[in-house]
Amino acid sequence: MSFESFAEFIDMGGHGLYVWLSYAIALIVIVTNIVNPLMHKRQIFIEQASRLRREKPKS
Repeated sequence: MSFESFAEFIDMGGHGLYVWLSYAIALIVIVTNIVNPLMHKRQIFIEQASRLRREKPKS
């Protein structure tokens, strides 16, 4: 796989749009699968801390 120029590499023999769009969609899915659980975990910790503060016995 060799290309004469960077423009040919981007064009991928006329299939560049499909190739780069596929890479972009895959990257979006991977990033979403990493970030979404982390955000959910953070929200759970915030809710639990709030619940513990409310239920803390007063002395």
